[in-house]
Amino acid sequence: MSEELADRPLTEPHRSRLSPDHPGRERILAVHAAALAAGEAGYLDPETGLFVLSAGFLARRGTCCGRGCRHCPYVAD
Repeated sequence: MSEELADRPLTEPHRSRLSPDHPGRERILAVHAAALAAGEAGYLDPETGLFVLSAGFLARRGTCCGRGCRHCPYVAD
């Protein structure tokens, strides 16, 4: 059974996961958008080099894992 996605585009992370005033937000959103467009599972964070799952990959899984993923498409207000 699939969980319902939050009412926002997959390109827009919930503000609790990526703050609007985060200094690297624009770079993060750019690499995330590229990963989404390419259908990739994720991207390397431009600041830390860590692998971050894309909202597209997480949406295809069908449910939230509860681990606080940056681009979790299930987090709602």
